[in-house]
Amino acid sequence: MKLNSLFVIAAGVAVAAKANAGDITGTVTLSGTPPAAVGIAPLKDDAICGQFYKEMPMTKFFVVGANKELADVIVMLKGVPAKTADASAAPVVIDQKNCLYSPQILAVQTGQKLLVKNSDPMPVAMHNVHINPMVDANKEANAAALNAAQMAGAADLTYTFPAAENFQKFQCDVHKWMFAWVTVVDNPYFAISGKDGKFAIKNVPAGKYKIVALHRKAAPAGVEKEVEVTADGGKQDFTLEIK
Repeated sequence: MKLNSLFVIAAGVAVAAKANAGDITGTVTLSGTPPAAVGIAPLKDDAICGQFYKEMPMTKFFVVGANKELADVIVMLKGVPAKTADASAAPVVIDQKNCLYSPQILAVQTGQKLLVKNSDPMPVAMHNVHINPMVDANKEANAAALNAAQMAGAADLTYTFPAAENFQKFQCDVHKWMFAWVTVVDNPYFAISGKDGKFAIKNVPAGKYKIVALHRKAAPAGVEKEVEVTADGGKQDFTLEIK
């Protein structure tokens, strides 16, 4: 009976904790006029990769909606206890398709798997995944695959990162226009804004927090605000400025 009682108490605590958690939602907008997208001429002119494109492929450093909604903004909580992802966490996937990384902006939790795929067919044949961690712990954890060749149809490459790091660069040395940027967060409370500028950080325990929005071009150092979360959730919008 005592053991059963402990299970009941534990279950009750878990339910109460979930009941006192809410989602942080918001919208990110851009103030100012972003630089014009630039054509990726080396890609279009490549004898093999250029066949994927009827029109000039363009850079996507700023993905901005009709009402200035800003995509690809990483929004995270700051100053919360660090927590590594457990083994059941779904991996984040980045693909190499049509000689570009997709998506180009990603975020993962410390300890969470990041899978890199090569979906390009022959005769593209080979990409290589060259990662550039600036944090020693992340470099050491992936020493065997800092610069790894990946043939068409090859097995996925798997990476994990033990330390927080913003905008770690992934590149392909075979196709020098191919880049992606991966942010590693040391807690589970983060999200990336969509094309509508909206984001949602799920199941945040009730309380007051510092929340930061980062964009690789508009706000690489981050814009910080405060947000309060109740059982009904919390809301905080951001406006990032072109400087």
